[in-house]
Amino acid sequence: MRRPRLPRPRMVMLPNGLTLANLFCGVYAIVSASRGEFDLAVRLILIGGVADALDGRVARATNSGSRFGEELDSLVDAISFGLAPALLLYFAVLRHEGWDWVLVFLFAACAVMRLARFNIEQAGHAKTHFRGLPSPAAGGLLASYWWFSQTPIYQQTIIGDLPWHTVVRVLMAGLSFLMISQIPYLAWPTFNLRSVRGVVGLLIFIGLGIGLIFLPKAFFFPVGVLYVVTGVLSALVRGLLDRGANTAEHAAVDPADYGVDVEDGIDEDEIEDEDEPFVAPQPPRQQQPRPPAREQRPKDKPAREPQRDTPRESSREPSRESESESEGLKRKRRRRRPRRGPNPSTDQQSSEGSSE
Repeated sequence: MRRPRLPRPRMVMLPNGLTLANLFCGVYAIVSASRGEFDLAVRLILIGGVADALDGRVARATNSGSRFGEELDSLVDAISFGLAPALLLYFAVLRHEGWDWVLVFLFAACAVMRLARFNIEQAGHAKTHFRGLPSPAAGGLLASYWWFSQTPIYQQTIIGDLPWHTVVRVLMAGLSFLMISQIPYLAWPTFNLRSVRGVVGLLIFIGLGIGLIFLPKAFFFPVGVLYVVTGVLSALVRGLLDRGANTAEHAAVDPADYGVDVEDGIDEDEIEDEDEPFVAPQPPRQQQPRPPAREQRPKDKPAREPQRDTPRESSREPSRESESESEGLKRKRRRRRPRRGPNPSTDQQSSEGSSE
């Protein structure tokens, strides 16, 4: 029997170390945003996203995954991708308004609920889709908006003509809703060279790393918007196809097949009074077959005794007949036998004859 491969003590700390590095980037991003260093804050949040993408893969590769690591990762994601991006845009754009801090609470609360649902439903299982927008994608998209708004491309688009505060509010509210929605989003593919999906995942990861180094401000926000829009459009198309299939099934059903007569109109006499309570028709009860009734015998006549086989009587009768026959034969034999002993009558005659 093959023994299970146990993780090395040093390897156990490697994925947890990446998770704590993600926490460090999130806390440092909040501090940097409070000091007005918004570019550094965005960079730290994106670096934390890279660490978050690596910690789970390193845990599976080294066989050092544990329940502790899963819970730690969720708590860190709530800070790095729920609270840090929302405070970044609050300090950069929304701090001058009175009640805009409620959007910070809304975004952080939806991120926490999204992570809690993930731990209950999908944590520790192989998955190809996420239910709802993942919190790292939502946090990275919200943080990269600051970078994208500082580029000339942003000024040339339609979004650049809209009020900045309005765009930020709509973006935070929309991402909050998508995190707790039921829209399926593609999961991050695994890194390997043994399958096409693994090679595609590796290429995407390398492309994101190159974009983070060379084109950080003009790259991440458009890619994030494309990921979000793709999930929404795929959910809409899937819903329309399912609805069309259901309507086609209902249309294919003919009421006449079930013995229902469909008339063009309804008589007014058949319409029930609205004041009368509606009573749902009950299905007919199925009559169970009764057991066969037992024959009742009259009390006066006694029950007949069961007939017994009389092999013994029949066997006895020939024995009695044989006995009677034997007795008859004995009697005949006795009659036919001559009497033995002296006969006085015969002896006297014989004596008289001799004397003469």
